[in-house]
Amino acid sequence: MRDSDVSVSPVVEAWSTYRTTSAGDWPTRRLMRAKGDSRVSVVLPARNEEATVGAIVSTIREHLMDRVPLVDELIVVDSRSTDRTARVARAAGAEVVGQDAMTRGLPRLTGKGDALWAGLAAAEGDVVAFVDADLRDFRPHFVTGLVGPLLTDPSVAFVKGFYHRPLVGAAGVEADGGGRVTELMARPMLNLFWPELAGFVQPLAGEYAGRRSVLEQVPFVSGYGVETAMLIDLLDLVGLDALAQVDLGERKHRHQDTAALGRMSAQIMLTAWSRLQRRGWAVPGALPAEVLTQFRRGGSEALPNLDREIVVTDVSVDERPPLAQLRHRVPRRRMAAA
Repeated sequence: MRDSDVSVSPVVEAWSTYRTTSAGDWPTRRLMRAKGDSRVSVVLPARNEEATVGAIVSTIREHLMDRVPLVDELIVVDSRSTDRTARVARAAGAEVVGQDAMTRGLPRLTGKGDALWAGLAAAEGDVVAFVDADLRDFRPHFVTGLVGPLLTDPSVAFVKGFYHRPLVGAAGVEADGGGRVTELMARPMLNLFWPELAGFVQPLAGEYAGRRSVLEQVPFVSGYGVETAMLIDLLDLVGLDALAQVDLGERKHRHQDTAALGRMSAQIMLTAWSRLQRRGWAVPGALPAEVLTQFRRGGSEALPNLDREIVVTDVSVDERPPLAQLRHRVPRRRMAAA
């Protein structure tokens, strides 16, 4: 069948037209008029991001807190950093909380998803926006674009960002070379099993915002499965029409090597498997392997003559239950300051 014989799903086409906007559609002045009594929180999960977190915090504070009071609180979650992330973020004007302090008394989990959960627990806003802490050339429209639909349309519960992601390589810059896991694994998987989500340009994007009342009702998956789980769970919880996306322009950040992308893909696949089981589309109770075997070029010091070294990684994922179920066990934010 030729490509010309295939058309996009009417549902996806209608949703994409209706629920896709651009950051330029949400000027700060318009959002201030629409904000009313709503409180807006911005949360940055950060692990060893001293090189970039300060500039992001400074930009948000200057443009969206000091010049105009659009953002009410700015929180950096220190995710067990071993560098000066916490000190730099605090000096730039953020409130810093520790991931472990916010989850004290709960099972210890690792990865970004748990840091996001801790940030949601610490935040007090009606609207909570999450922004990755490794962005370069950060601009305020990353925040205004995400919160715009939520402040102006009560029927929107969650907004996902998308953007161009240039990939810098030995041969030069590939304008849209980022998002390799999305194109090779996540997008085909979502199209197969959750075709309603096919209209999301970048389902794995790390920038998104939602209403607290909704975010508190979904679990947060540890590791790299968090974005996939969130989209699928929110689709089940509030439906496609309550989800939206916004074009944020261009995103510059560091890229991971191919082996790291493989580990990321494995965690996303395990996350999807658990959702398929809940729908009855995968064998109930079946446990897929949770280790990934990869091969690294060149031998180790112990075996220098080997052309390939076997590397085995635990890629298992866990879930922090919905915050609404554990709110009574979460410490107050001032007790969790890093």
